[in-house]
Amino acid sequence: MTGYADDLALAHLLADAADAISTARFRALDLRVEAKPDLTPVSDADTAVERQIRALLAERRPGDGLLGEEYGGQPPAAPGGRRWVVDPIDGTKNFVRGVPVWATLIALLEGDRPVLGLVSAPALGRRWWGALGAGAYAGPDAAHGAPIRVSAVGRLADASFCYSSLSEWESAGLLEPVLQLMRDTWRSRAYGDFYGYMLLAEGALDVMVEPELSLWDVAALVPIVTEAGGTFTDLAGRPAPGGDAAVENSAVASNGALHADILARLGRPAAR
Repeated sequence: MTGYADDLALAHLLADAADAISTARFRALDLRVEAKPDLTPVSDADTAVERQIRALLAERRPGDGLLGEEYGGQPPAAPGGRRWVVDPIDGTKNFVRGVPVWATLIALLEGDRPVLGLVSAPALGRRWWGALGAGAYAGPDAAHGAPIRVSAVGRLADASFCYSSLSEWESAGLLEPVLQLMRDTWRSRAYGDFYGYMLLAEGALDVMVEPELSLWDVAALVPIVTEAGGTFTDLAGRPAPGGDAAVENSAVASNGALHADILARLGRPAAR
């Protein structure tokens, strides 16, 4: 992975440190869970993972910016420079209930463009990563990765369709189009959070959609999906994600062949 090889090696090191903390706290009897102001849960594992990643980045990339879900952001040393974006535990609700589908998400942005992404799901024994121009890979660790590729499915009738919770689509005013997609596709499942996107990148399913995500939820996913040959936009067809942490993103990720059809069914015009 020339070009981003050093950054990717660092991302794996960050993920190794995160995995050591999160796996030790998963299903711990003394796990501490609190409610954030938006009423979503945060555990002591979330905060410990982010603190460790912040400490490592401060040591190894002091000039880079950083945005984390739990402790906010610091700008890069140079305007429009490089910025790491971290979700310490994506799938906290799963984590606190003992469901093994959760991961640490690590992205590197140049300006507003995600150029590197890594997703580490230690309870699943799986890690995914990709960097601009270098392809996408998956495996148990950095030393044992294999290239991954999206599917070649070209018809919705043959497609496996993945979505986030139906209540979110109802809140977005798009419940009926999502239900119709469920009827029109070969199979539909809500795997949730990062996992649907990674299954898409591996070719195990064909479409993953969500109506609302924060930057830390989505930044790491984009390079992996696109380097695996997929397409990743918002509901208006614009490249995702937006670079503003305060702006909620939507996501339409597909194998590319199905993208125009999905946008036609779910898409909404860009705000003017």
